[in-house]
Amino acid sequence: MPDSLLVIGAGATGVQVASIFNAFGSQVTLFEAAPRILMSEEEQVAAAMSTALQASGVSVLEDAGTIERIEASPAGVRLVQSRSGEKARVDATLAVVAVGWVANTHDLDLAAAGVETDPRGYIAVDSQLRTTAPGVYAAGDVTGHLMVVQEAAREAYLAATNATVGTADALPAEVSPLGSFTDPEYASVGLTEAAVREAHDVVVGAEGFDSLPRPIIDGRPTGLCKVVADRDNHAILGCHIVGERAVELAQLAAVAVASDMTVEQLALVPFSFPTYANALGRAAVRAARQLVAPDD
Repeated sequence: MPDSLLVIGAGATGVQVASIFNAFGSQVTLFEAAPRILMSEEEQVAAAMSTALQASGVSVLEDAGTIERIEASPAGVRLVQSRSGEKARVDATLAVVAVGWVANTHDLDLAAAGVETDPRGYIAVDSQLRTTAPGVYAAGDVTGHLMVVQEAAREAYLAATNATVGTADALPAEVSPLGSFTDPEYASVGLTEAAVREAHDVVVGAEGFDSLPRPIIDGRPTGLCKVVADRDNHAILGCHIVGERAVELAQLAAVAVASDMTVEQLALVPFSFPTYANALGRAAVRAARQLVAPDD
């Protein structure tokens, strides 16, 4: 393991790399130019993750300004940054750049087959996953869609079916739980509260792990589960979790979202006790109570 590690970019990949190498004993600095880490996640989740990472020993630099250059240093590598007119530097044995992805399609000679790509090299497909070349389909990361295993498997099934059976089924509405195996874990499905509020009147229910028996028993009381629902039709529009077994909890929430359950229906599911799943049930109860007693 490197003595120290600089991780540039605090999205899902950067935060996961930082968490893993911190656990292995490296001194980790996580650099993020944006106002906070995990900008695509629920703000409460990002704040909880930042606090947890710092408590575990990771140096988290948020709203860190611009990178002027990266150069060699006696330690290995040096980042020179500028923020509000002031310069600073971070030295580390190694640096990991995790600021985004580009497609690895250059050597496929796709143009020769009539397959078009976007400026970053991702293959253009329609809702049936057909490319611009007749008889050629594409699925998974190469399309630039949601780049996770479960989404690639879902697209592969649809593309293969359409290609071999001759159907023209469209990709169904996306309900893909996303999670990261950090310490603590975090996961989500659906929309964030901020995104939902742009078009809906919402109710929000949240339950802290520190109020639930199982996380306390396991000595893992850090975390929360948050459910976002539409006040008008009571549909569950998002669920956001940070804490032990968050990724598994997101699978349960995804089933509820995909099956169009109302928040009241989820609140009545008898989750086994004591389990981490109680966090989802209790969050649903808190949201449902607001629908019948808005001031409660």
